[in-house]
Amino acid sequence: MSAGTLHGVGLGPGDPDLMSVRADRLLRSARHVAFFRKAGRSGQARRIVEGMLHKDVIEFPMEYPVTTEIPVTDPSYNATLSDFYASCTEHLRALVDSGEDVVVLCEGDPFFFGSFMHLYTRLRDVVPVQVVPAITGMSGAWTATGQPITWGDDILTVLMGTLPLEMLADRMVQSDAIVVMKIGRHIEKVKSALQQAGKFEDAWIIEYASMPNQTVQKLSQAGEKITPYFSIIVVHGQGRRP
Repeated sequence: MSAGTLHGVGLGPGDPDLMSVRADRLLRSARHVAFFRKAGRSGQARRIVEGMLHKDVIEFPMEYPVTTEIPVTDPSYNATLSDFYASCTEHLRALVDSGEDVVVLCEGDPFFFGSFMHLYTRLRDVVPVQVVPAITGMSGAWTATGQPITWGDDILTVLMGTLPLEMLADRMVQSDAIVVMKIGRHIEKVKSALQQAGKFEDAWIIEYASMPNQTVQKLSQAGEKITPYFSIIVVHGQGRRP
């Protein structure tokens, strides 16, 4: 029996209309669909494709054993996630080895800070794997502001809110345009870094970019009424123009 193929399919920033034609085709014809989610939640990737999947599709939700319960600096964090990815990999490999094609749903682009990468590195040399790229979440966020993110020779830096305050502030000072992702419970630290870098008044926060409940506002005017987990902060470059 010939092996199937594992497809890592990028879903884009959230609006199904922004998916690629190839992603749409694979989703609608998929027999097996896998996706990551937090235990007890439906999962953002699964919500994006609601109504698009075949009625007989077999779903494989991969539920993270930890998210914020253990600090990323704790050795048990990596160990726990490594076991989790190994278990997911075993299940997916068995399906592909039996001749089944499997679509793994990926928010944004599969190769841009996505969990799919941990499956890809474990499976790419043992089963056929194909990756479908997509519009990133940050592209959806800066487009929602109605302003170009970079001009001319602007330097764009993408930062994770999980980084130390000093590193965040230092990289912000050195950059013309900024994107901050993975904000979550680090929102106050990110605000402090922007203030230290002199970028706070120029920062925008976009919640649920490209989704029906999208909000776009200056960070300085947002107050406490924001949803950090599904938010991206951007600072636009102001570089060379004709």
